[in-house]
Amino acid sequence: MDGGKPTRDRIPLTAVLAANSISTAGTSLTLIGVPWFVLETTGSAGRAGVVAFCATLPIVVAALIGGPVIDRIGRRRVAVASDTVCGAAIATIPLLHHAGALEFWMLCALMALNGLAHTPGNTARYVLVPDLAEHAGTTLARAASLFDAVSRGARMVGAALAGVLIAVVGAETVLLLDAATFALSALLVAAGVRGVRAAEPRKAAAPVSPRTYRAELREGYAYLLGNRLLLAVVVMVMFMNGTDQGWNAVLLPVHAEGELNGATDLGLLTALFGAGGLTGALLYGAVGHRFSRRAVFTVCAVLCGAPRFLVAALTGTTLPLAVTMALGGVAGGMLNPILTTMTYERVPEELRSRVSGALTAGCELAMPVGGLAAGLLVEGMGATGALLAMGGVYFLATLSPVVFPAWRTMEGPGEPVSSSVPSSPAPEPSARTPRSSVS
Repeated sequence: MDGGKPTRDRIPLTAVLAANSISTAGTSLTLIGVPWFVLETTGSAGRAGVVAFCATLPIVVAALIGGPVIDRIGRRRVAVASDTVCGAAIATIPLLHHAGALEFWMLCALMALNGLAHTPGNTARYVLVPDLAEHAGTTLARAASLFDAVSRGARMVGAALAGVLIAVVGAETVLLLDAATFALSALLVAAGVRGVRAAEPRKAAAPVSPRTYRAELREGYAYLLGNRLLLAVVVMVMFMNGTDQGWNAVLLPVHAEGELNGATDLGLLTALFGAGGLTGALLYGAVGHRFSRRAVFTVCAVLCGAPRFLVAALTGTTLPLAVTMALGGVAGGMLNPILTTMTYERVPEELRSRVSGALTAGCELAMPVGGLAAGLLVEGMGATGALLAMGGVYFLATLSPVVFPAWRTMEGPGEPVSSSVPSSPAPEPSARTPRSSVS
């Protein structure tokens, strides 16, 4: 191996990390900008919930059916196309509003298009991490922690920037900046991930037909259903993601508007949670291997979610919630590296994209309902009641590792899958781990 080879081999991983970070920072702008835009233009928490529903339902649909498509088209192409479509959809919102032509149904449709295109791109980048880590000469656990850490750092910066920019230049400009981040992410992947075999279409795949597509899709779901631990993870994260969507899309913006100092505090709190998440991810990457996965995961899952709902419900000032968000972020930052490493250990390389689609679909199944339910709860029982109700759901979900025996297998390299699961007909390149949206 010549002296320049390691540097060249690091380029694809660096490009994917940078692209994902930029895209994530932009998504943070949308996460804050769109709910605030809806509240400013309609004054309705219920409508904010409807927009959240329209934005997340296509995410689930794309995850349900997209795994085999990513392999056939190629991960690099999917990532570039996804960012391009998302950027165009987000940019259209402020442009139509500026022209006085934006109807509420148009906003819902554009956010739905963004959600439909966003998931395949995220999955395509994520499933490349094991192959790119090998090219770069680093360990999978370190690459997974780095991927999560830089994403959380980007989310932190994007959230802080969004709060300031909304106050200074308005939500419309924030959405235009988000569109620009998608374009930059697409360029980085297009230029930096050339010549990586795992990023290209599967040439050995069987001819495209409804039968082969259904068989490949079924294979991913069969593997998931045959692995009790992964199934337990999906159910737990599904409830966490649903309540997190309600928090991010409705509850926190409504709380910031009614009790705190508006968009600036909204950006600050989200940034503090992201900063805590970055700290937690880096901390786990450095010393996490010394401790029991199950013990760390169980404690962190309880601490990362329910306390912020409770503090927001019982206080009307920024400081207590800021402290809770920062500490909860540290706990939340340790979850995804554990889930990422654990899932990579259990899913064969040739099944990653298919199983990843099944995992993502399951984990995000409750997100459309979460945002819609939060909006309806706020209008029906007030912000405090909605916070307590959704916080209670979050807390019950995080007790899963204590209650269900399947979680005891977290420590090992993996449990054998059920004999009913079909084996892959041929090795192929390729998953997105079940990731909590705690971010």
